[in-house]
This record gives sequence, structure tokens and C-alpha cells, in this order.
Amino acid sequence: MIEAESLTKRYGANTAVDSINFTVRPGRVTGFLGPNGAGKSTTMRMILGLDRPSSGVVRVNGKAYARHHAPLRQVGALLDAKAVHPGRSARNHLLAVAATHHIGAKRVDEVIGLTGLEPVARKRVGGFSLGMGQRLGLAVALLGDPATLILDEPVNGLDPEGVVWLRGLARRLALEGRTVFLSSHLMSEMAQTADHVIILGRGRIVADAPVSEIVARADGDSVQVRSPQVDHLTHLLQAEGATVSRVEADLVSVTNLGTSRIAEIAAAAGVVVYELTPIARSLEEAYIALTRDEVEYRTTQTSPEVNR
Repeated sequence: MIEAESLTKRYGANTAVDSINFTVRPGRVTGFLGPNGAGKSTTMRMILGLDRPSSGVVRVNGKAYARHHAPLRQVGALLDAKAVHPGRSARNHLLAVAATHHIGAKRVDEVIGLTGLEPVARKRVGGFSLGMGQRLGLAVALLGDPATLILDEPVNGLDPEGVVWLRGLARRLALEGRTVFLSSHLMSEMAQTADHVIILGRGRIVADAPVSEIVARADGDSVQVRSPQVDHLTHLLQAEGATVSRVEADLVSVTNLGTSRIAEIAAAAGVVVYELTPIARSLEEAYIALTRDEVEYRTTQTSPEVNR
């Protein structure tokens, strides 16, 4: 479990993390989201004792990370997969890390197998692709068989098979009762992996809730309605408080009114309906809506047209 209380980090006049409170619980995958500059990496570094909070506290499995006698057995972390001596082989790197916690070679070989590193285990890390480097970083994180895992952009560089593998691994570890805390910019992947999300914006928590709740409470779920009598139907729906916008000549998008009620109104008025399709918002759409005012960098111009 990870617990943050009034966690704050200032760099001079800049407040990177602003008195945040959250709990990452075991038994589920918790996603950590936010625009660039939101404070995600700073928060993760404070959890792992790499940055000292300006105020507030953060505990991992009941105590500060630095107070754990054998932290690798408590917390497995992947923050920078490139932090490896390029002249070492993957296996020798893992053996060196394992030696700091009296972890045997048997466990090293287990995590090599678990992360799919067997074909390159004895090759120098300096020649690794980004994806293989990520797998090595994950192997280090898993080495101590920890109760808590903190993974920053773990799918970065992985091929599609690797992304599916990591998704399954994260969910399996959570089902074992571990705490799994991971960040990603891939909303579609987070939607398939995380049970719960914490969203930061400009150093403050914007949302802290299950994925299903984040999506459900976001404004904008709509219903697509196609009808040859679309103008008449539009007036009927607007009279019921719906917001209706034209998509095509015979197709409208309706919000603030459910599918069943739309069908009832159309049937009562004798209006023919060819299509009635509910369109639920995705996690990506909900995230964009929640962080619209929190982004540090914003595009102000559209791309120029390409001359053909």
C-alpha cells in the first residue's frame, strides 16, 4: 500500500506537487495519469525517497521507503530503464542487484524467464532495444518478489505482444494481492489495465476514482439517432430537455437523454427510427475533459494543408 498525506514538493517559487492526499491499495491496478508537468514523476520519486518532500509524508507498506531494511523485497520500481551499465550482460546486471539483498541466482533466472529475456540474458545491455531495456527494468523491479510495484511508463518501447504481456502481468500481480501503481500516456491501454486511476493536474489531484466511475461521470455520453423525420424528432427531444446536434442530413447526436426514453418518444409520435446507438465516452475522452485546463503546453495553430 502507498499512502500520501499533504505531500508537497517545491523547487524555489515553483510548486511541483501541491499538498496531495491519496492511497494506492493492494489487490488492484492503479493508474497514475496527468499531462506533462503535472507532477507525476516528482511524486513517484518522492515515494521512492529519491526526492525529499518539502512537506507532508508518503509511506510504502507502512513506513517511508528509506526505513525499509530490504527495500527491494518491499517495493519494485521502474523509473528509468536506461540506468544500467552498458557493458554488463542482462544476467550479470540482475546478479549484481540481487547481491545487494542476498537474493540467489535461482530468482535471477526466474525473472529472466518471466520477462522473456532468455534469448538476450548473456548479451551486453548496451546493444539492447528500447523494448528489451524495458523488460530488463521490469525484471529488476520483480527481483525481490515485492508486495508493491511502481512502474513509470512500463509499456514504453514494447511491441504489441509485449504490451499484452505486461497488461496480463500487472493484473495477475494485483490479483495476488499486491499493490500495482503505474503511469502511462496510453489511455486505451490504461483503460484495459487499470481498475482505479489517480489524475494529477498542475500538482493537484483532479480525480481519484475507479475507471468506470471516471468515465460514467464525465459529461458527454450520447446517443446517435438516424431518422427520415429527424427535424420533427429533434423538436420532440429538445422539448424533453435533450441537447441535439446534427451529424448528417438524417443523423443527430443526442445528449442528456437515454436510449430508452428516445425510443419511447419516437414511438409515441409515430416517428420512424433507423438507428439508435448509445456512444459511451472513453477513458481518453474523460481524461481530456478533466485535464483540459491543466495542460502545460497547448497547440494554438492547426497544421497547414499540404499542397498537392
